[in-house]
Amino acid sequence: MNVHTRVNAPMITPFINMAIEKLAARMEGRIVTADAADYEQLRSIAHSNWDHRPLFVARVASARDVADVVDFARHHKLELAVRSGGHSVCGHSASPEGVVIDLRDLNSLDIDLQNMTVWADSGLTAGQLTRALDPHGVAVGFGDSASVGIGGITLGGGMGYLTRKFGLTLDALIAAEIVTATGSILLVDEAHSPDLFWAIRGGGGNFGVVTRLCYRLNPLPAFTGGPLVLPATPEALAGFVAAAKAAPDELSSILLVMPAPPLPFLPPQIVGQTVLIGMMAYAGPDEDAQRALAPFRALAAPVADLVRPGPYSMMYLPEDPAMKPTLSVRALFKDDFDHNDAANILSQLEGCDAPMRMAQVRVLGGAAARVPAEATAYVHRDAAMLVAFLAMDGSVETLDRHDAWAEDCVAALGGARRGAYVNFLAEQGTDMISRSYGGATWQRLREIKRRYDPANLFRRNQNIPPA
Repeated sequence: MNVHTRVNAPMITPFINMAIEKLAARMEGRIVTADAADYEQLRSIAHSNWDHRPLFVARVASARDVADVVDFARHHKLELAVRSGGHSVCGHSASPEGVVIDLRDLNSLDIDLQNMTVWADSGLTAGQLTRALDPHGVAVGFGDSASVGIGGITLGGGMGYLTRKFGLTLDALIAAEIVTATGSILLVDEAHSPDLFWAIRGGGGNFGVVTRLCYRLNPLPAFTGGPLVLPATPEALAGFVAAAKAAPDELSSILLVMPAPPLPFLPPQIVGQTVLIGMMAYAGPDEDAQRALAPFRALAAPVADLVRPGPYSMMYLPEDPAMKPTLSVRALFKDDFDHNDAANILSQLEGCDAPMRMAQVRVLGGAAARVPAEATAYVHRDAAMLVAFLAMDGSVETLDRHDAWAEDCVAALGGARRGAYVNFLAEQGTDMISRSYGGATWQRLREIKRRYDPANLFRRNQNIPPA
């Protein structure tokens, strides 16, 4: 059960009310205030850590609408949040008594197979875009959740099932339409506002509201993937990581170390026991995939093996939109991983009482590592893997305890000395954010922020303050 303290609806003064009415009259989309029937639904985000009640939600229908709302927030000195998928781990997809730009009605796309590009509106989710591309044998690599908005994951990095073969999501970005803090609508790429284009590839939503994204399409005529479930022993866990490091670039994986959920393909007696769920993704012919998968299957007799040929979109497991758990997450980049690390992870999981708790291990490298660190604002190209600890529950009363658990897990593996992946970065302070970008990149981002958003209007994010 989600537990919240009910707060009153935001107060709208007669002056602000008149300004909102004028804004609504000139928008293609609509303004949703607290008295609207769908306000409660629209203000909701993916996690129940927060219960923000914005002044209004702007269901924008165009970049011009976005510019009008940006101008409104700037003029009235209101906090501005931007929401697409609503998965911000810090609750930045909503605002308490501020203004929310809701991009979900921006959902068109234009697939150009001749030039191998796609223009996609930023209100689309990863699942929507992936399913639209599947019939054409092409793909853009996102993360492991279908309901995540393409804008947020792209601007922060984008680690998923095609990372080793094709790179991060942001590596596929070749242009974007963005509304800046002045309300200007810009088209940015390597030739137009190249400093801004560099910054949004890793710098998150600090520099404006991205309304459309143009991706380079990756050919994916054959794909094999799915879950491989193994017993959770230190030997199997350490062996899995070693095999993932040694695998060809065509094979990317996300390993979930967690209590077995009640899934139809798992034996009932295993439910609740800690298992290794390797989400395996091979970008290529199935016969090659079978050779690449053999070292993983040799680690132990699989509890379940559903790795098979099929469309790339089958990697997205079903999600219940009504489930809005509280979330605690902490992460670190790590280069080495041994038997002691594996045993440590398994021990840490036993010390958490959240009904859903897990360690995620994402082995990186491959194409993502071959991009020069200075080419984009994502600086962790040399990191061998990302390890994240997550606890999900239904009660806000457990948050402090689960946050502390996740912090302890990261510390036990050596700590996030080089910062963390910004899309997994919780409210951990400016120092952690700056370490996550590194000295030179951090300073360059601050200079660009000063040029495009000197008043820090776009601050509900992993904030980069202006220089």
